[in-house]
Amino acid sequence: MLLTRDTEKGVDSANSTKDRRKWTRRSYLGGAGLAGAAATLYGVAPWFWHRYAREMTRPVASPRHRPRPRDWPDRGIQVAWLGHSTVLLKIDGFTILTDPVLSTRAGIHLGPITLGIKRLVEPALELEDLPLIDLVLVSHAHMDHLDTWSLARLENRHRSMVMAPSTSDLVRMGRYKEVRELKWGEEARFGPVTVKAFQVNHWGARMRSDTYRGYNGYTIESGKRRILFAGDTADTHLFKSLRSSKQYDIAIMPIGAYNPWIRYHCTPEQALRMANEANAGLLVPVHHQTFELSREPGNEPIERFMAAASHEPERVVIREIGQEFRV
Repeated sequence: MLLTRDTEKGVDSANSTKDRRKWTRRSYLGGAGLAGAAATLYGVAPWFWHRYAREMTRPVASPRHRPRPRDWPDRGIQVAWLGHSTVLLKIDGFTILTDPVLSTRAGIHLGPITLGIKRLVEPALELEDLPLIDLVLVSHAHMDHLDTWSLARLENRHRSMVMAPSTSDLVRMGRYKEVRELKWGEEARFGPVTVKAFQVNHWGARMRSDTYRGYNGYTIESGKRRILFAGDTADTHLFKSLRSSKQYDIAIMPIGAYNPWIRYHCTPEQALRMANEANAGLLVPVHHQTFELSREPGNEPIERFMAAASHEPERVVIREIGQEFRV
């Protein structure tokens, strides 16, 4: 569907275990979502304020790597992981940014305050360091994937955006060249690139009351080049439907937040299997190392992913925030 108008900065502390037991991903996303009005501030659960206060004094670590996208050529595929599910892509000179979350906290923005979870590691690039972005891809409306603060600062009448069904009301559409909502199986062309939405095993509600919102993965094609961006997904065999004799050059797969949220997020081993089922070549694991969304230790997802891929570790071309790779 085309929707357009013409013309506080580290690592987690050990004493968070007790708080983490009280905290659930769904209640965080839903509870924080209810804070859309100032009056709701008084109704947020005490555990949220305790966590918020504890995180205020925790520094945010700097990434070990900083990509240099302004040096990228206009041919081939270049990819850099900026943190969580935010990936910078350049395919045949066309630049794409996935699930931009560049705020210090992911959550509800109320003026100068953001009610939400604080980053562990800074984005590998700040907004002012980004190259010209041609297209923004947003997989779904969860606050760690759709950050209204970041999207507002990416507004540009020469820039397009692709979103899941019933999520475009969260952005100011008139400030982009165009905003398209894609249902599963639908595709749209932008310059040299064709983007197609596909089904994943997840959910799309941003708050407790908006369960109607959609959720997507995307394939990106330009000539013979193909990229798979899975967004967020639990284990599923839906990726088999993406398989063809033509291999995906890169699959961007989520690997974190599975303990105990296995119903909504795949394990590293499942992520690898799904990428293989889609006939993916190189692998970029994301959705880890950035926010404390679950109980597994911060380094566990990538360690398990590398163990699962130990027979061909060279396929995993990005392993840390800020790393970049060229195909």
